[in-house]
Amino acid sequence: MQFANDSRQGAPFPHRHCKKLDAVQLLNKAPDEANSEETIEEGKEERNRATVTEVVRRQDWDALDFSGQGLKAISQPIFNQFGFLKKLYLDHNQLHRLDPAIGQLRLLNHLDISSNNIMEVPPEIGMLVNLKTLLMFDNQINGLPMEIGHLFRLELLGIEGNPLEPEYKEHISTHGTKALISTMRDQFLVPQDLVPREWIHFDHSQTSESLSVLSYNILCDRYCTTSLYGYTPAKALAWENRRDLILDEILNRNADVVCLQEVDRESFQDFFQFRLATNDYKGVFYPKTRAKTMTEKEAKLVDGCAIFYKAKKYICLDKMVIDFAGIAINRPDMKTEHDIFNRVMPRDHIAVVAFLENRLTGSRMMVGNAHIFWDPAFADVKLVQVAILMEQITKKAEEWSVKPPCTDKAVFRHAEVDEDSENPQEDLAEPGPSLQYSNGPQIPLIICGDFNSAFGTGVYDLITKGELPGTHKDLASRGYGNFTRDGMHHPFKLKSAYNMMGELKFTNYTPTFSGVLDYIWYSSNAMEVKGLLGDVDEQYLHRVPGFPNAHFPSDHLALQAEFAIKPQKPTKSIQEENGVHKDRRYRNGI
Repeated sequence: MQFANDSRQGAPFPHRHCKKLDAVQLLNKAPDEANSEETIEEGKEERNRATVTEVVRRQDWDALDFSGQGLKAISQPIFNQFGFLKKLYLDHNQLHRLDPAIGQLRLLNHLDISSNNIMEVPPEIGMLVNLKTLLMFDNQINGLPMEIGHLFRLELLGIEGNPLEPEYKEHISTHGTKALISTMRDQFLVPQDLVPREWIHFDHSQTSESLSVLSYNILCDRYCTTSLYGYTPAKALAWENRRDLILDEILNRNADVVCLQEVDRESFQDFFQFRLATNDYKGVFYPKTRAKTMTEKEAKLVDGCAIFYKAKKYICLDKMVIDFAGIAINRPDMKTEHDIFNRVMPRDHIAVVAFLENRLTGSRMMVGNAHIFWDPAFADVKLVQVAILMEQITKKAEEWSVKPPCTDKAVFRHAEVDEDSENPQEDLAEPGPSLQYSNGPQIPLIICGDFNSAFGTGVYDLITKGELPGTHKDLASRGYGNFTRDGMHHPFKLKSAYNMMGELKFTNYTPTFSGVLDYIWYSSNAMEVKGLLGDVDEQYLHRVPGFPNAHFPSDHLALQAEFAIKPQKPTKSIQEENGVHKDRRYRNGI
């Protein structure tokens, strides 16, 4: 009641808030300090997620006082162009509605719409998850939207003087604002209807072989906490619920190859490996390197990267794990570099690479799956990790280019035929001979993962351009051995699959960040993009402050691309009979 009385006493004084030193004042700190409180909070959770990386335009003020002006409407530019606002005072006016565009002011922590004639609060209010104070005294509001349940940081909700059901006021007076918010979020917040993501088709040359790849950072259960995702109902955060949605996504997409990031050993062994095996998937998994120093019980909770592939279509010929920090500190050219030990070594991220062969066509490919360090302040570490990734794949590709032919495809084929089949020999086509590749870069390469890097960064440019100077700004004049002396290089011609549509609008969606961090890279000399899984419906997002939620079980989106494998130019196919290698030249099918 005290807050309501204070609001009523201010009625005769226009712009009354700007006269208070703690309400509207000039800023005297850099813009990147604005989110320091949240940065510290996230650091405690050790969630490897992105934060805002773009440069924020400097503002000398972050509050706007329109109190007591007799306003009947608010101009749209306030919502469209003033996204930096943290405090907005619209009290003691003649407003009859609160514009749904209020949801665009996502940095607001204080909103006062008291003493107007507002009859309803738009659902878009739920987008303002940074709100700590929401004052709505003395209006004509007769109900609260369930989306208010998203406002998990709200400390004060002022609703006195409105024709609301008495239960609202009683709940606040008895249990407090936070208890009301929790109840509305967990018991009454009903997800809106979801418009399925569209599949986008592209023109491509006609080939006999295609490949579908799905990449997904599934948000490890250990990182999925209420302190980070308090806007999400508890049920939607529960791992038992999320893992089922993730599994449904994988099975419904039915990709040939699935790359998962942030999957822990326990979930891999006890859930995904078992459940996906019934749908013809075999998997390869490695955890982050910290697992080596832990007890077996603790190590089960360490996340890593997993690659699943359709076992009836592919054979895994070989695999490797890339320990970025371990490789870096053991390189002769980096052993004396202080930045390696101070910045790269503490990050235990890894990548997994599998060497697959198509049972039917004999074509081979390399599939990489990586999770790169998240912190925007460590752009140099990200770049070093990716440089090591490409260096290791390059070395291994040369080794794999001379790998002997696979001779046991027929054995696997018969083992996988249904015993009850009337014609077991006709269930699968006769396996083709293994193709040979003249050098490593000729082998088709797919790299998936969460790279925590945007378009135009050193990571993106190194992968797509094949080279980057050692003086690149992301290295910040730090010393990383030959990488800074000679630059970084790789021989593959890689493109982002989603570059066909100018990239997705985002792959990671939270209240503090929305942008592209995840990619599916492919060898443009060996593949063409046939189709892509498109964006999330824009209208759906108007009332969704962030993922995960009831429809999207991770704060990242699943990416999927379908490729057409280009026919090899005059090349070799090798068969081995009775221990003797026989080369066959294939030109025009002869």
